[in-house]
Amino acid sequence: MASVYALLSEFPGAYYIAASHLTHLRNVLEIASKGRYGRDMAVTIRDAAKDSIGSVMPAKSMELKHTIHLIEVLTDEIDEIEVSIKSIMDTCNSPIMTIPGISYRMGAMILAEVGDFSRFSNADQILAFAGLSPSTYQSGQLDSSYSHMEKRGSRYLRYALFNATKFVCKWDENFGAYLSKKVSEGKHYNVAVGHATKKLVRTIYRMELTGEAYRK
Repeated sequence: MASVYALLSEFPGAYYIAASHLTHLRNVLEIASKGRYGRDMAVTIRDAAKDSIGSVMPAKSMELKHTIHLIEVLTDEIDEIEVSIKSIMDTCNSPIMTIPGISYRMGAMILAEVGDFSRFSNADQILAFAGLSPSTYQSGQLDSSYSHMEKRGSRYLRYALFNATKFVCKWDENFGAYLSKKVSEGKHYNVAVGHATKKLVRTIYRMELTGEAYRK
């Protein structure tokens, strides 16, 4: 992507690439790709541009350059935030980071949304807070539970827990086996992940209260 952005920032359209000097085009590609692309790629791209049927649209070319610049600015800001998140998480020294598959980003989202774990009496309250408890309907004396989630509570926590669970199931054999077991029982993949998420929340809740690192 770095090579593509550099190319289109310098030559925002087929017309500009076709009219470019081959040496200049090669230099742009070589620098952006750190030597991966050279003269051969420059020739291929310029020849393709010469055969392009695209029309020259200066306004669109300007819009393209500004869009790429905006992407680069936002990418730099995201990188800065990621570094800050890592620093904060290292300072917190939370045991959640000892769970295989939980990254700094997901770990930070979970901790930020839950806050003080001791304010919850049990892990099920965290599940309810995240909107991960199955919806329940009552009719007279009959209670009927459905597999779809309530979709209430913190959608950020729900997103972080659900996606973190997928990675934990990939990197931890115990969670992976649990997920496979639920799928083998005939449950839809997302439903199975939902069950694994509940297991993960209970694990995190215990770890955060005791300060113990994750143990397989």
